[in-house]
Amino acid sequence: MFPRPDISLVPRPDSLTLHPGHFTLDAHTALRAGPGTEDAAALLREVLAPATALPLPPRSDGRIVLLLDPALGGLGAEGYGLGISPEAVVLRAARPAGLLLGVQTLRQLLPPETLADAPQRRTGWTLPCLRITDRPRFVWRGALLDVARHFQPVSYLRRFVDLLALHKLNVLHLHLTDDQGWRMPVAAYPRLTETGGRRRESDGDGIPHEGAYSRAELVDLVAYAARRGVSVVPEIEMPGHTRAALAAYPHLGNRPGTRLETWTRWGVCENILGVHDEVFDFCRTVLDEVSEVFPSPYVHIGGDECPRTEWEASGAARARAAAEGLAGPGELHGWFMRTVAAHLTSLGRRPLGWTETGTELPSDFTILTWRDAEHGRRAALRGHDVVMAPFRSTYLDYPQSADPGEPRGQDGGVLDLRGVYDNDPAPAHWEPEAARRVLGTQAQLWTEYARTPEQLDYLAFPRLCALAETAWSAHRDWPGFLHRLGHHRTRLAALGVRGRTPHPTGPTPYPTGPTPHTVPVP
Repeated sequence: MFPRPDISLVPRPDSLTLHPGHFTLDAHTALRAGPGTEDAAALLREVLAPATALPLPPRSDGRIVLLLDPALGGLGAEGYGLGISPEAVVLRAARPAGLLLGVQTLRQLLPPETLADAPQRRTGWTLPCLRITDRPRFVWRGALLDVARHFQPVSYLRRFVDLLALHKLNVLHLHLTDDQGWRMPVAAYPRLTETGGRRRESDGDGIPHEGAYSRAELVDLVAYAARRGVSVVPEIEMPGHTRAALAAYPHLGNRPGTRLETWTRWGVCENILGVHDEVFDFCRTVLDEVSEVFPSPYVHIGGDECPRTEWEASGAARARAAAEGLAGPGELHGWFMRTVAAHLTSLGRRPLGWTETGTELPSDFTILTWRDAEHGRRAALRGHDVVMAPFRSTYLDYPQSADPGEPRGQDGGVLDLRGVYDNDPAPAHWEPEAARRVLGTQAQLWTEYARTPEQLDYLAFPRLCALAETAWSAHRDWPGFLHRLGHHRTRLAALGVRGRTPHPTGPTPYPTGPTPHTVPVP
């Protein structure tokens, strides 16, 4: 527990020592950026300018100092050291990524008003004097945002990236395609967004929904995120969760003569990609374009919830299984994923996939395990790198309480703040060889029941703060976290985040109103 509210950092730093006094930033404060620190200097100016209008001009005698220091190599690529005295602020790291994370710590140490996006009436801004040494527990600290079920404008994606970066989360997993929508343009297949990017209604609501990004928007988003130390990992679902693609191009399915519409219901759809050559031409073309837009070393290609019903009924699928020496259509899934993964590998990318058991994906996949933490352990022992995403502790679309006033979420239970905080991606009782394979953890924001940015804020916060702490800090202190979160809520409020807050008669009212991205479908 930190002794003062303004030291209530989320996530908790590895080591913090408080000293008397404060450092004041004003119009005369200058910035000295050492070689290789230009990106961090630019970010600091960019994030402070809207509220403070501080120019932070470059000067050799600047009192805010940014340095790359090889002596801090023991803190890893994302570790940093921060020293604040009345005379100077010195931020050091062995690598540029650590400096970007240190900038986010400075943002939290400043008064919450500095996080606002409009000018604030104030002439001096103070930082507490202290010394911090900090580094993350895990290299993968992320959040999935599902824009396939309900499309969100790129302006919200940028804002979401800002919120991830503030909490030292470094991966935005962008779920771009599913049965209910295809949001990424592919030049060779324009109907993916023209047809697959729109649906007649959503689960019987009678309201048409559509949306897609341009290539330029996605390229700009990737660059925006990179400047904040966030990697955008794209997900293109296959061979299941592809009804939107099949609505656009029926010949890619197992019943080419059957016209399908983009799916209007939630759940698992039985329509999946076929296994004929044209399908793999399609997959390769799509992934080529994905790799051009997203420089992330990882590309997610789905892999879960793939009913085999159509393959078992298809003569073409049975013939393909026989031709490939498989025992039957049931083995086509692993073969399909291996085939597509081989193309990704040829592009210099690492395949990511969902696993339902921890055993069904080929060995070269990095695994996101969502059904059970034990499946993550099982996958790690088989040699997979693992990102832990168990639904009982990371799926933020579950209701936050059983209160009758809580908005609808996924059926099956409640996930409250403590449930997220108690998630340990690599429990102490795991074998060392399994724990070493855990890259980290991420939250999931599925959007069947969240249409608007306001509703997403409500689902994400403050639970995403708890996941950020779990992913970053090796310290486990629930009372201390709650204490720090109390002050941290003032930061979220300054950012315009309407998260869930405790209420004596029930939860914060769920934001409602029209969905701005719902438009008529011709």
